[in-house]
Amino acid sequence: MSIMKRSFLSFLLWLTFTGLFAQEVAVSSPDKQLRLSFQISDGKPFYSVSYKGKPMLENSPLGLTTNAGDFSSGMKYLGKTEGTVDKKYTQDRIKTAEVHYVANKLSLDLENAQGKKITVVFQVSNNDIAFRYELPSWKETLACVVEKEATGFKFPAATITFLSTMMDPMAGWARTTPSYETPYVADAPMRKEKPAKEGYIFPGLFGVGNTGWVLVSETGVSSLYCASHLSELSEDGVYTVAYPNPKHNNGFGSTGAALSLPGVTPWRTITVSDNLKPIVETTIPFSVVEPLYEASQKYKYGKSTWSWIIWQDNSMNYADQVKFIDLAADLKYEYILIDALWDSNIGKERMRELIKYAQTKGVDVFLWYNSNGGFNDAPQGPRNKMNTSVARKQEMKWLRELGVKGLKVDFFGGDKQETMRLYEDILSDANDYGLMIIFHGTTLPRGWERMYPNFVGSEAVLASEMLVFNESTRKEEAYNATLHPFIRNAVGSMEFGGTLLNKYLVKNNQARNKRLTSDAFQLATAVLFQNPVQMFGITPNNLSDVPAFEIDFMKQVPTTWEETAFIDGYPGKYVVLARRSGDKWYVAAANGEKQVKELTVTLPMLAGRELNQIYDKEGGDAAIQKIRVPKNGKVKLRLMPGGGAVIF
Repeated sequence: MSIMKRSFLSFLLWLTFTGLFAQEVAVSSPDKQLRLSFQISDGKPFYSVSYKGKPMLENSPLGLTTNAGDFSSGMKYLGKTEGTVDKKYTQDRIKTAEVHYVANKLSLDLENAQGKKITVVFQVSNNDIAFRYELPSWKETLACVVEKEATGFKFPAATITFLSTMMDPMAGWARTTPSYETPYVADAPMRKEKPAKEGYIFPGLFGVGNTGWVLVSETGVSSLYCASHLSELSEDGVYTVAYPNPKHNNGFGSTGAALSLPGVTPWRTITVSDNLKPIVETTIPFSVVEPLYEASQKYKYGKSTWSWIIWQDNSMNYADQVKFIDLAADLKYEYILIDALWDSNIGKERMRELIKYAQTKGVDVFLWYNSNGGFNDAPQGPRNKMNTSVARKQEMKWLRELGVKGLKVDFFGGDKQETMRLYEDILSDANDYGLMIIFHGTTLPRGWERMYPNFVGSEAVLASEMLVFNESTRKEEAYNATLHPFIRNAVGSMEFGGTLLNKYLVKNNQARNKRLTSDAFQLATAVLFQNPVQMFGITPNNLSDVPAFEIDFMKQVPTTWEETAFIDGYPGKYVVLARRSGDKWYVAAANGEKQVKELTVTLPMLAGRELNQIYDKEGGDAAIQKIRVPKNGKVKLRLMPGGGAVIF
């Protein structure tokens, strides 16, 4: 080989490793349909995603900035390691009980201008991508602060969005925002007339022209990191991973993440397909995380009554709670949730008596707690029992002595690492005392069903309380409900607190707060919304003022599932979903639009069976009938506006 040829090859090699010459490295899913490509261009790392050869994400930036160095520019590619991931696990609190996760793994070693190394790890399974950064120790540097990320998502220009804006910090009632309770807006262009200055919460759903669908989220957030969200669209068309606003948590605490080295970031997840089935059925939030501790006992999931949602604050008294304990016993429900103000309106001594009464009726108790008063002005008690280790353990010891089975902890302060640490501390301590935890006024759960064995759900959605408080939310109830299976509930348990059978959402069931959806719709949401402990809005009068078959359905409907199958739908328009408990399937359908919808759906799992169907009659009342599903599994559904159906 001539000296000139050797010099030219050396020059090309130098260009490749300095990043001045783009070098592409790729990894595909096991079925070869999903492909991720990586390259460094002018020292900046990028990735792109295609599905069946069609672009789903264009060159999207990677990298992060720490107080120990910049890893978003001036980067060099050092090499790669390839492998596979193949694991099976059982999870009893998500949409599917048995999961087999198979992925191809690509680990890319990079180096910044100061010679410090990091690794970007991609795991690509059929329809799902998960990636994160792994930071080693850098000689004597054993800690760093991750200040921001360059990580982004650049969609093709024809993309439409299904996004929910991040709420302004320290706003709203008693300065309790952000709480992930802004509605999603469907079918919107990426470029909006009014930018979202706080960005958008996870998850976000994107329709890529006529090509397919992308669901973006994150998982594996623990006390070791802050939670993040999507920025507003940048001038060059990129949504970036954004860290919490400094004003979260009443302005107290960090906005980045303090890491002990070696350390890792949370996983960013991307679910990709040319249809919506893999979006609805994805289990990627749970497949890339592991339990952080053992369950102290076997936790029991189930259904609960809840006076506050319809009877409100005035029901926080001994006599009304007895009525809802009796209601739970009549319905064969496992629990009653006793909500805010029990500490002042009932008191600890009488609470001991009330809990004993519930136990004689075969009903166990969840109790409400304010997370603390340090980062908002929410006045309801009990306050300042969950925010410090000493107070929390004292309170939980007393709760265990009384036989309380779970807590609903409310009013958190944002997404900073300090708040993530509070979530984990509450969960970990509660497990020591045999308590399950539901969070309200809260952030999105990010893999927590698998990470924390006593976590049983989060609100993090525009939930049932806003149906009581806000007429516009009532008008959009059906529309919002047909979004959740594709977005919010696709990535984590969602404690909505629904199935409201009062015609008017007030105690006397008349005159105001009229419900604008049908009974069949409400019954469908008991299946449509997935959460292992469901607080339903049934009231004592419903035992006599709604048809008996509706109550019978609400007595039998499960809250945990072995399998979930997407049947048909479009976010914000309609949805048909099937879930299996044991060997019994439940099919739920809901119409989010203002006109009658005629559907023919295929239900192969029900072929040849005789089943019950609850549906809407022309006048709006619910009815029940026997149907026989033909051998081809095809069933016709007629869904009224704001209506629904269940087959079981």
